Amino acid sequence: MGAQRVEDRLAEVHRLRAKVEQVQGRSLDAPALPAYPALSRLLPGGGLRPGSVYTLAPGAASVSLLLSLLAPPSQAGSWCGVVGMPDLGAEAAERLGVDLSKLVIVPGPGSRWLAVTSTVTEVLPVVAVRPPGRVSDAEASRFAARLRDRGSVLLVQGSWPQAEATLSVSDAGWSGLGQGHGYLGVREATITVASRRLSTPRRGRMLLPALGGIVEDRAPVWEERFPRVSEALPVRAVG
Repeated sequence: MGAQRVEDRLAEVHRLRAKVEQVQGRSLDAPALPAYPALSRLLPGGGLRPGSVYTLAPGAASVSLLLSLLAPPSQAGSWCGVVGMPDLGAEAAERLGVDLSKLVIVPGPGSRWLAVTSTVTEVLPVVAVRPPGRVSDAEASRFAARLRDRGSVLLVQGSWPQAEATLSVSDAGWSGLGQGHGYLGVREATITVASRRLSTPRRGRMLLPALGGIVEDRAPVWEERFPRVSEALPVRAVG
């Protein structure tokens, strides 16, 4: 009798699971898109979850972080799109590991930017956007349903309701200058990830970017070899 109850409960779990997957339009076991190991340890699920929105606070360092999130999926063969970022340079994207042969850029979507972004997520699995205006809860809900249906990921430089996680960059500074001369080498920063799936935010001190252009956990040797220069201060490097 006890075994029968267990089987009935398992059957009910399977029915509920199938119903949720039908509503979401994707499998609950859909694997997360890859991320650099240093970021993977901070992200819920170890990567970018299909059908989810991730927000990044505006700023120069957050652009590097955004490109670092695009890089591993593009290297794995996923097409990526960037909408509404006319100042984003292809060279900078390539330096941070983005496969340019898998990158589509829509620099000026105009006033219908939300519709353009929605259309791009229909065909590309990873899309980044910088919203020029506020997105309402109703618009975000409709967009989320479409993301779940397609299994796409949206990276937003700015605010967005109902986001899966928020990533922020703080205490950023460059290393590489000697006694008033030399070249900027690596940027060291603290990355914080806050999510409803995490009981407390996760933080990591890392190089964004490291010398190889990727994101790595902070190596103490850099602070010993090169003085650190805060991004809050003007810097002039002499070759």
